[in-house]
Amino acid sequence: MSSKYEPLIPASMAFNERGIPMSPRYGDVYHPAWGALAQAGRVFLPGNGLPERWRGKDAFTVCETGFGLGHNFLALWRAWRDDPLRSARLHMVSFEAHPFSAADLSELLLPRLEEPERRLAQQMVQAWPALLPGLHRLEFEGGSLTLTLAFGSVERLARQVSARVDAFFLDGFAPRVNPQMWSRHLFGQLVRMANPHATAATWCCAGEMRRSLAAAGFLVNKVKGYGGKREMTVATLRPGLGRGDAPPGRGGPSSVVVVGGGLAGAGVAHALALRGIPSTVIDPAFSLGPGGSHKSHLAAALTPALSRDDDPRSRIARAGALRALARWQGFDEGARPRRCGTLEVVRDAHQAAHWRHALDVLRLPDEWVCWLDPGQARERTGVDLGAGGLWFSAGQVVRMEPLLEAMLASPQIALLTQSVHALSRGASGLWLAHGPDGRLLASAEHVVLATAHRTPALLPATEGARPLPKLHAMYKMGGQVSYLDGPGAVDTQAILAGNGYCLPRVHGRTVVGSTYELDTDSCRVTAAGHDENLEKLDALLGRRRPSMLDGAAIEGWAGWRAAVTDRLPMIGSVPGAEGLWLACAYGSRGLTWSALAGDLIAAEMFGEPIPLERELLQKIAAR
Repeated sequence: MSSKYEPLIPASMAFNERGIPMSPRYGDVYHPAWGALAQAGRVFLPGNGLPERWRGKDAFTVCETGFGLGHNFLALWRAWRDDPLRSARLHMVSFEAHPFSAADLSELLLPRLEEPERRLAQQMVQAWPALLPGLHRLEFEGGSLTLTLAFGSVERLARQVSARVDAFFLDGFAPRVNPQMWSRHLFGQLVRMANPHATAATWCCAGEMRRSLAAAGFLVNKVKGYGGKREMTVATLRPGLGRGDAPPGRGGPSSVVVVGGGLAGAGVAHALALRGIPSTVIDPAFSLGPGGSHKSHLAAALTPALSRDDDPRSRIARAGALRALARWQGFDEGARPRRCGTLEVVRDAHQAAHWRHALDVLRLPDEWVCWLDPGQARERTGVDLGAGGLWFSAGQVVRMEPLLEAMLASPQIALLTQSVHALSRGASGLWLAHGPDGRLLASAEHVVLATAHRTPALLPATEGARPLPKLHAMYKMGGQVSYLDGPGAVDTQAILAGNGYCLPRVHGRTVVGSTYELDTDSCRVTAAGHDENLEKLDALLGRRRPSMLDGAAIEGWAGWRAAVTDRLPMIGSVPGAEGLWLACAYGSRGLTWSALAGDLIAAEMFGEPIPLERELLQKIAAR
């Protein structure tokens, strides 16, 4: 286990003698006796010049250092909703080392609120994530309001958040019991995130806190307090400080071309469409329909990854699975992935002991991952495997064609059935996509290359662009899945995974996979591929292949994958080539990376808080 790993420790419900929610860990209350909403309305909003400062802006971002019960977010939400001159978008980033569960929040909040805050709190509780460490993006008001929750210690996560912040709500437990929430180190990270002219406000007036805030780069003042506090603190970032990098147009780009219409390209186009930005997606596979890149691919599995030390791949895959749940569960039934859970079968007793120990150390919530013994595994899957394993409740069966059709269905998305052979930069600064005969197919401010193994060949030679050795080391693999009918089908209620996978029946057929073929020039369904998949199925089920399958005709699907050596995707802007982006190298986890990549790229284009930690962004950056 890495020494950097910090298990997330949830909050526990407790009350002081006056019935006010408090933290036994810190011995302090979550809000003053005169009310959390009143404090937000008298301290944090006016102390940051709100609502006046967001008026007429495309976007406005607030950062809060302690989420607590969420009263400040609810007050901010209501003030923004009630303001007819509000910004087009509002974003809030909030840190919380010890979050409450959704059930505890419901019990603590709802009975104590009146309308309209109660109605807003109900929406917040309904969207509340599982208590997993890292960043969680919640969306409200059709996506115009976002809440990015940073679950974990503020000392670590303050270094990990990427945001362009206009106002800070400094609201942790008192400095005497929780000094980390008021330190020079933390305030320095806030300055890193701050836009020029950013402001801050807090009920706290401790001298050490004010000196640390000033040393970090704020002009600090005391003003009249409220509710028994004689004074409170307000601050403004010193002139000349703030994010010096040129911010993108916070209203977003006016045009985007996406090259590639598979899971990578569709994920980007879908994220842009949700923000009202039109895109043109170009792929010759559209001749077979919007889901043409996966034509006849009956279904696939989306299962979170897990490592014993919660390594970067595990954390990024967790973020990807969470974004897929947030993005795709709202689709109509035909396209909506079916959340049935995944059992990762573990037959080796030594490996089972290691995994059970890792789960004890990681302390991830059972609602995300837990260990099942053989009897529990049989109950969840409906199959007597003679073994237990890791149970992921978020495992999903995805019907590929309907999913792609749903992602590309927005009127904001134009589909072009062509093949892009080259990119260039026009005199106007727009990116130009050319066909095989050099004809211009489309142009836009931004272009996203989502063309798997074809991406390196399409990367234009741009003056000032850095070399990308990792990208040029990309390799492709062929892969095949097999469909079993009749007596060969497996009646599992959940996804079975290991060295291969088996899905619950889709249209009466069992999907089994998959093969990996390196250094091959063809990608097609073969008898040898079926044999390999059936061997993997036998291993999952712990039995010999039934003789009735020998020599039987089996159908399937074959397709390409592209990957790089670390098996992580490449997502983000190309250094030195403004407006050029990559979304590729998804390997066998295209479903895991699709929604996450779309939101990462769109958030960067819009200047939104980024829903992934900075150290993880570095792992998937274009290089």
